[in-house]
Amino acid sequence: MGIMETRDSLQNVRIIDFTWVLAGPYATRILADFGAEVIKIQSRSMMGEEDMNLTWYFNAWNRNKLSITLNLNKPEGIEIAKKLISVSDVVVENFSPRVMHNWGLDYDTLSHIKPDLIMLSMSGMGQTGPWKDRVAFGPTIQAASGMTNLTTFPGHPPIGLGYSYADHIAGLMGALSILEVLEYRHKTGTGQYIDLSELEANSVLMGVPLLDYFANGTVALPTGNHATYVDAAPHNVYRCHGDDRWCAICIFTEEEWRSFCRVIGNPPWTRKKKFSNISKRMENVEELDSLVEEWTIQHTAEEVMTSLQEAGISSGIVQDARDLSQDPQLRDRCFYVETDHPVLGKTLSDGTPIKLSASPAQFRRASPLLGQDNDYVYRQLIGMSETDIMRYTDDGIIG
Repeated sequence: MGIMETRDSLQNVRIIDFTWVLAGPYATRILADFGAEVIKIQSRSMMGEEDMNLTWYFNAWNRNKLSITLNLNKPEGIEIAKKLISVSDVVVENFSPRVMHNWGLDYDTLSHIKPDLIMLSMSGMGQTGPWKDRVAFGPTIQAASGMTNLTTFPGHPPIGLGYSYADHIAGLMGALSILEVLEYRHKTGTGQYIDLSELEANSVLMGVPLLDYFANGTVALPTGNHATYVDAAPHNVYRCHGDDRWCAICIFTEEEWRSFCRVIGNPPWTRKKKFSNISKRMENVEELDSLVEEWTIQHTAEEVMTSLQEAGISSGIVQDARDLSQDPQLRDRCFYVETDHPVLGKTLSDGTPIKLSASPAQFRRASPLLGQDNDYVYRQLIGMSETDIMRYTDDGIIG
């Protein structure tokens, strides 16, 4: 069997990236990893005192991309943007709805310049409706979608997810929507406008609580880490030996329960009638959790996970960043990728869980410096002369 020839899934696809923060940059990073040429539009006037391109946050979401500087607050900058879009395939932005319209870079305008253009707008609430102009970030989306209300323990105020989960979900859906319309354009020759509401992207994940309410009138309440739509006990995250070390344990069957009892040495409490079957264990779950934790606190999270997994019980360490960086499963699958940044040096970041045999992700370059690709874009892509480049640089439009 010969060596399989590989190529980029999205070769010859050019994306103009107006995105910022997380949701939009994550969507375009996914596409850049699989070969799309993503050109990030940036402005020196927006950088402030700190060069944003050198922050860890920017570097996490913008590898494999190009960067140009362009002042969109000047008419000449808008005209340059339109010229660049005319030789591109996709435009992605995640501003509130009024921004692109104010610049004259809305889909109705751009589709006359590039009839088969694909444009994705990723706003918090979508392009229509009474909330369309509300600015939102991941935590506010999580609250509005109902997630935050359920992310806590019974009788306690909302804790929340602790990070911008909503942005990741919107980014994934944004990348998927572009792939769908690229396929549509391949078949029909026609582009489309994609209106993606981050609120709606996350509300679809609340399907079970919504169905329960519409069908039964039941309002979902927070349950902590206990099982809700399946019988399971123990089913929680338990403190282990060490500083802030925890392990998740889930037991679904009587056979798993018997195996668990053997692993922990069959203490007398496991033979009590109140724990004799799954129903009784769920009725007495708080006492059960306390007794389980009396065992887990004596062992490291690694010891708990290993001994239970060897017995066929679902369990896993609650990993922190250090654990993840050393995880043997992730390392064996080459999940982490190293890139050579011109200023920061060797940088390590998460790869992609998507493993395509004939067109795998490629990690060609680290995130770009501000305006790193001005010469390539302005000279080669849109044919700007040396005189024009100097004039636009002096006038603060590019450069």
